[in-house]
Amino acid sequence: MTQQFDLFVSPEAAPVKATGSPAMKRHSPAALSEDDMVRHLQETGRYRILKKLEPRPVPASARPGFPLRGVILDTETTGLNHRNDEIIEIGAVAFTFDAAGNIGDVIGVYGGLQQPSVPIPPAITRLTGIADEMVAGQMIDLQQLRAVVEPADLVIAHNAGFDRPFCEAFSPIFIGKAWACSVAEVDWSARGFEGTKLGYLIGQTGYFHEGHRAVDDCFALLEVLAQDGGEPGRTPFAELYETSQRSRIRIFAENSPFDMKDHLKARGYRWSDGSDGRPKSWWIELAEDALDDELRYLRSEIYRWDEADPPIKRLTAFERFKA
Repeated sequence: MTQQFDLFVSPEAAPVKATGSPAMKRHSPAALSEDDMVRHLQETGRYRILKKLEPRPVPASARPGFPLRGVILDTETTGLNHRNDEIIEIGAVAFTFDAAGNIGDVIGVYGGLQQPSVPIPPAITRLTGIADEMVAGQMIDLQQLRAVVEPADLVIAHNAGFDRPFCEAFSPIFIGKAWACSVAEVDWSARGFEGTKLGYLIGQTGYFHEGHRAVDDCFALLEVLAQDGGEPGRTPFAELYETSQRSRIRIFAENSPFDMKDHLKARGYRWSDGSDGRPKSWWIELAEDALDDELRYLRSEIYRWDEADPPIKRLTAFERFKA
């Protein structure tokens, strides 16, 4: 006789007839708590349980010992070009941390919508869930946003190369801040993650959340960054903060021979057409300790001239991820 085992039956439900194996009787559905149900499913080895992410609370007063201030920031926009497209939503979650990268408390939250000067494209509405009627008459409160962002020692975005140009074009409160990118400055693959999209990261951390709304994404990223994976002191945020403190080097292979372009591209160089203020050339960004090796490569393999001196720019967190 086939039996059905409903793990989610309520205690008030009608009692199940006492038939079947003793093991089934011991795990009577009515007696299982939520934790028991989760444990039972996990022990079978056939299920993976995701827990709904609950935003961290904002305490009345932050704990001492976390003197630094971070802000996780997310934007939703009408498109991909910060020169032509507009921000339609900003979310920001401020938190405390220490010099070792230990996270303290959430100390501020802001989320706001803004009506753009043009209708929101249907593709953006499908992606973000934000429609024209939702933003009609809405405006981001710069005073409230400033209160969250201005004290920050570090602004973090999941793809800062996208968010920083939009934010700096939107308001000067973002200019002059140190920025970090939780995509580029954490080695997620070394931590066993299968991708860098926030949905992958939050799912592999054991949670699910309402994605593509700015504040929800900020809280989700904070939770992912706070996971220690069983190695205290080695959270993704600790790695992110440490990496953000190091200088990076951008090398421009200016006036490189045209027939070397495929070699440069294969090595990771990207092309700049000069419209963004950079030299019109192939360029690459590297850790500072890789500079000498890269110059040797360019001089021997690309320019074939020992005195070649391509332009170099040193970048800190205050310059990185700008337009």
